[in-house]
Formats: sequence, C-alpha cells, structure tokens
Amino acid sequence: QALWDIVGKATGQPIYNLLGGACRTRVRVYANGWNKSGNYEQLAEEAVATVEKGFTALKFDPFPGPWRTIIDKKAEQSAVNRVKTVREAVGPEIDILVEVHRRLSPMHATRVARMLEPFSPFWYEEPVSSRDLDGLVEAKKNIRLPIVTGEELYTKSEFRPVLERRAADIINPDVCNCGGILELREIAAMAEPCHIAVSPHNYNSTTLGLAATLQAVAGMPNFLITEYFLNFELTGNQIALTPFKVKDSYIDLPNCPGLGIDLDEDALIQYPYKEHRLRNFRHPRDENP
Repeated sequence: QALWDIVGKATGQPIYNLLGGACRTRVRVYANGWNKSGNYEQLAEEAVATVEKGFTALKFDPFPGPWRTIIDKKAEQSAVNRVKTVREAVGPEIDILVEVHRRLSPMHATRVARMLEPFSPFWYEEPVSSRDLDGLVEAKKNIRLPIVTGEELYTKSEFRPVLERRAADIINPDVCNCGGILELREIAAMAEPCHIAVSPHNYNSTTLGLAATLQAVAGMPNFLITEYFLNFELTGNQIALTPFKVKDSYIDLPNCPGLGIDLDEDALIQYPYKEHRLRNFRHPRDENP
C-alpha cells in the first residue's frame, strides 16, 4: 500500500487512475461494529441509532456464543429473533447483512437461512467455512439468500476454486490480506465473468486499509458495497489529517494523489505499539456450553 501511495504522489494521481480510472464517484459502505449488547431492546436501539447516523446497511452476527458448528434449536431461534428485532426496528428499506463467521455446518446454515427469509437479509455471510468447500457448495444449493465468502482466502489461487464451483454469490476479499490493491482488482476481474459481486472485507481500519479499498473498488465494475467499522472511527479520525466522511452510507471517492489519505504522525505517536500476550487463552469453541 505504501509503494502505491508513493507512485501516486510521484505522478500526481490517485491510485485508481494508475489502474485505468474510476467508474464511480462514491462508494457505498455498510456499518459494522455498532452492536455491543445481547439484549433485544438494546439491539433495536443500537440499530436505530446507527441508521440515524446515516447508514442504510447494517451488518452484525446474531448467533449466541460460544461458537459451535452443531447448534441446538434454541441457538437457531435466538439468531432468527435478533434479525427479526433489527428488521422491525429499522423497517423494510434498510439492508440487514447477516454475519455467521464460518461457524455452522451445512445443515444448520440451511435451516437458519430458511427461517431468516421473511426478514429479507441483504446477504448471508460465510455460513460455512470455505475451507470446507464441498460443505459451502452444499449449503449454497439449498439456501435462497445471497451467499458471501472470501475473507479467509488469500490471493487469486485460493479464490479460483470458489469461483469455478460457484460457491458464493458475493466474495469479500480483504485488501490487507489477499495480496494488496492489484491482487484485489485481479480477484474481482476473475469474479466478473462468473456474475459474482465483490464486497471487500475491511476489518483493518477506517484510515489506510479503507483508503486502499476505496482505490481498488473505484474502477471495479462488479463492486457492490464495502465495510466500515464504527468502533474504529473515533481513533481513525484522531490520527488522519483528512479522515473519510460517511454521508447517506456513501464515501466520496478521494481525488488527491496516492491513497487519498495522510496520517498525523504526531497524533499517531500517542498510540505506540504494545505487545499483548495471551495467557491461558481458550477459544470460545473450546469452552463448555
């Protein structure tokens, strides 16, 4: 990302012009990181508050913990009830994006998807891990909601079998994981003739990571929407000289050279690197129910 920024600034061009130019002037984003509670009433309040901030698309994981591949009917119904709560709170015009985090078996992924249909989710993200590609394909054949996969895949090589087997309707590679701006563009180009949309995953920052995504999707014909983490916004705005602004769930495409954003190094010094050691860590999947 730094090298692209250098080349853009040396030539006086935004990166997307170096990749052939833009086909849009703004980029649609969905809100993530807005849901902090497990209480239904608070969930509804948080959803409404996020819409009032100007977002027309909200993503959240409605499944209760701990994570399990095989879940009981109570867990299934809890997830459905949470999606229902958000739909009733925000109304029919707001897009609800359901996150599953690759945790379910095809059987449960399919059962829950059918129960969610009355609430018209915009998509159903990673119901089954793409590491079990046969299982993901099995689930997709039996699910009528748009399926997303890709955040755990890296480079064109790992996306190729997903595209060949039509294991998803939408892919969500992350520019900071998949190999960078050009690799993301090439993955999207592979998906385009398969009629598969691209919605980049963006769990990195609302500064440089988001900037790289904006540059990559500016000229991407099959781009759909990308991720914006509200809980990163405050810190991002503190360290960015010209932070991105979301208006009506869109970010205007930057037209300045390079990545389109610069950081305040003096402000950044206030957040030094800290090493965190995880002691006696147990993954939620290892906990007793």
